[in-house]
Amino acid sequence: MDTESNMELIVVHNNNEPSDDSCLLRFALSTEPVASVVLNGLAAGCRFGSRKKTYIAVPAKWCLKSRREGPAIIHYEKARGICCRRTEYAEGRWFVISNARFATNTRWRWLQDVLNLVTDDVVVVNMSPTLQAYREKVRITPDSKLVGFRRWYFDTAQPSEIPPDWPHHLFIKTNALKKLLVDGAVNLDFEKFLSRCRDNSLTLNCLEVAGGVWDLETEKGLLCFLGAVLNSKRLPGPNKKTVAENARLFGKILTGKNVRIGRNAVISGPAILSDNVEIGNGAVVRNSIIAPGLSIRKEQFLQNRVLTKDYQKNQQSGPGGECNPMTTLYETKDSFDVRDVKSAFRNWGVFSYVTFFKRIFDIIGASVVLLFFAPVFPVVALAIKLTSPGPVFYKARRQGMHGRQFNCLKFRSMAVGAEEIQERLRVVSQVDGPQFKMEKDPRVSAVGQFLRNTYLDEIPQFINVLLGQMSIVGPRPSPEKENSLCPRWRDARLSVRPGITGLWQICRTRAESKDFQEWLHYDTEYVRNLSVWLDLWVCWKTASKLVNNFIDQF
Repeated sequence: MDTESNMELIVVHNNNEPSDDSCLLRFALSTEPVASVVLNGLAAGCRFGSRKKTYIAVPAKWCLKSRREGPAIIHYEKARGICCRRTEYAEGRWFVISNARFATNTRWRWLQDVLNLVTDDVVVVNMSPTLQAYREKVRITPDSKLVGFRRWYFDTAQPSEIPPDWPHHLFIKTNALKKLLVDGAVNLDFEKFLSRCRDNSLTLNCLEVAGGVWDLETEKGLLCFLGAVLNSKRLPGPNKKTVAENARLFGKILTGKNVRIGRNAVISGPAILSDNVEIGNGAVVRNSIIAPGLSIRKEQFLQNRVLTKDYQKNQQSGPGGECNPMTTLYETKDSFDVRDVKSAFRNWGVFSYVTFFKRIFDIIGASVVLLFFAPVFPVVALAIKLTSPGPVFYKARRQGMHGRQFNCLKFRSMAVGAEEIQERLRVVSQVDGPQFKMEKDPRVSAVGQFLRNTYLDEIPQFINVLLGQMSIVGPRPSPEKENSLCPRWRDARLSVRPGITGLWQICRTRAESKDFQEWLHYDTEYVRNLSVWLDLWVCWKTASKLVNNFIDQF
């Protein structure tokens, strides 16, 4: 999807009739400098159209003025809808209608890939935090018996029911838009919009996709959104002439004109102090927004709150017309502190050995090995075909770095359907844990036994290395079922690419009832101590073992 050719219309729906500050979004859009932060934040958060093709539509009776900077503002009457010009977008692209009440965030490139697979004329999209990557779900039967756990390492999307009101985003194919316009305008009644889709035989799809969402009509949502926008920007400092010398200011704080901050006052950002706000001596303001012309009196405490004139009217005063010392004016139960969602995986720097240099070594090493063994490939393939029916390669679904699924390649050494037979043989497995091993495995062919003893069956995995799915050295690639057994071990081993060889493969003792424990230990040790020297040592020990095993075959 080429976003430069799409157009996005961010609509502020007039759901609340009151003209006072009880409509938080209206308050935010009509109050400086809050309005600039909200409008720029909504436009910056849009990923479906270019800035030049992003418009914010507001009710005409709100009387909001257009700004020289930021997104273009257009006014509309609800009864007439929003006028759309066909010359402003290209055919075969998306016309996107976003609901300004909800500020959303997702992996936009991934969402574009999802939409590229959709063939419908209209796509309703709502964001859902519960579908975001790295989450667990307990699986139970209808009678509440535990079946197991399921963990997702990637964002997902799923079909959903059509909502009763405007969704977070509505995608309309531009070649279908003309069928939905009424006198050149988009109808803002959602039920009538859906009826027009059906009347014109347009196909409709509804998706729930992974993403975060802030409701800007709620206090917590507005504070979270503005806090996130402020934390991402460089802000000018307040006028020092109107700030007492011993006042303390921390974090991102945006101030309007003529803001006065008294002695010993403490302001902790993110916070917005509008025009003509006065902070009394010793007052504390934390993570809040204050409307123009309001005052925080001496030694008052304001936290996690949007303070508007409507609230100021209801302020309770103590003796002498002032609030009691250190009285909390307004406070929500939940803090809106915006924190980055840190992955449980170990993080590596962009130019660290693991991210940069190890990848280069993998590409070089895999290329050399594949070129060296290229003459062997047709010989092995012919031997497998002559001795056992089925494909030459065995493809096993495994989890790679950060849980990404891939097909792990091997020369097939077993009969077709070996995995189903394994479950019946598990009672005679000679190792503990989820892995399986037994002497004289009946599933292994004669050629397959030779390939396994000489490790030639693993040569195709160097193709996985070239594709970036594996590394030469790393933890053994495992399926999701095995990785669900121990969270700490799983998070450690999925912090790096799985390897063809690894610390566990060369250090395991195969002692009775200890193999799985050693597997856990050596995988976590490898991730904890990963370095170029450790990789070189593992490669040297592996090469020695390979040579000795190959000689033993003769």
